Amino acid sequence: MLTYIVRRLLLIIPTLFGILLINFLIVQAAPGGPVEQMIAKLEGFEAAAGGATGRISGGGSEVAVGGSNYRGAQGLDPELISEIEHMYGFDKPATERFWLMLVNYLHLDFGESFFRDAKVTDLIIEKMPVSISLGLWSALITYLISIPLGIAKATRHNSTFDIWTSSAIIIGYAIPGFLFAILLIVVFAGGSYFDWFPLRGLTSNNFDELSLLGKIGDYFWHLALPVTALVIGNFATLTFLTKNSFLDEINKQYVVTARAKGLTENAVLYGHIFRNAMLLVIAGLPAAMLGIFFTGSMLIEVIFSLDGLGLLGFESIVNRDYPVVFGTLFIFSLFGLIMKLISDITYTLVDPRIDFSSREN
Repeated sequence: MLTYIVRRLLLIIPTLFGILLINFLIVQAAPGGPVEQMIAKLEGFEAAAGGATGRISGGGSEVAVGGSNYRGAQGLDPELISEIEHMYGFDKPATERFWLMLVNYLHLDFGESFFRDAKVTDLIIEKMPVSISLGLWSALITYLISIPLGIAKATRHNSTFDIWTSSAIIIGYAIPGFLFAILLIVVFAGGSYFDWFPLRGLTSNNFDELSLLGKIGDYFWHLALPVTALVIGNFATLTFLTKNSFLDEINKQYVVTARAKGLTENAVLYGHIFRNAMLLVIAGLPAAMLGIFFTGSMLIEVIFSLDGLGLLGFESIVNRDYPVVFGTLFIFSLFGLIMKLISDITYTLVDPRIDFSSREN
């Protein structure tokens, strides 16, 4: 097993290289980079979300003046364009910029944001508590409810309980998380009915003045609505996956044999069925964790004014803040690959019969 883990850790290196290279090539082809946005600002235009185009107002044509390759550079001193390129590092060839980025990443140096006047590492550390809070509690609540519920539905298949819970879960799944978040705000956060929960931030302004219990209560008070909005749509997949996994195992021969030996239903369920049925659930854990932590929470962060990694990544892409884009991409990818490895290791803990180290490459 140790050999397998070491091999998987070594494979992370070329995988990360490939992810960074592909995205770097895509970024080079995308219009509206930081240099073009700065040119647009200097020309008096407002940079759009997809990047500034800097069109000449008279004829609508796009002209590069003074040998510049950037659209909208007309009327600007070529030396000024060169200074802007140097400021953002675009005075170097693309291959050299990619190589320098890799060397810096080996030293865990992700550079500085183009537009936020801060190191990428500091920005990620600053936003991390929000994403961890949303992702951790959402995943924990989802798994603590969905797995027991899925098992209960499997053991009561086609019963009234199974039918009613399935209906409720499907309705919850059909409601988009952001729409449910707006509903929660309207009902419980001072919208039209009750003003029971705060609408922005992870803590109150007087958080530092509160007692320990007060801080804990304030923290969960702020998390209540956004976590509920995140969780509501995540029950369905995991619950039905757990139910179907258990149904597939319940009618197998080894279960019939275990019952024939006189074992209790709980002994059969949790001593024999559980470890086999949970394999599929564990396989989906990395994707679920990544989705909740970094992608699923973006709209929730916007709606509840929570400044986390999802919002940071989205704003960085819109603003073409490449150091932040690649820094967050690197960390997200590394986290996903490690989570996948942890998932494989967990397989062996649930079912010792699985031996990844014996697989042929």
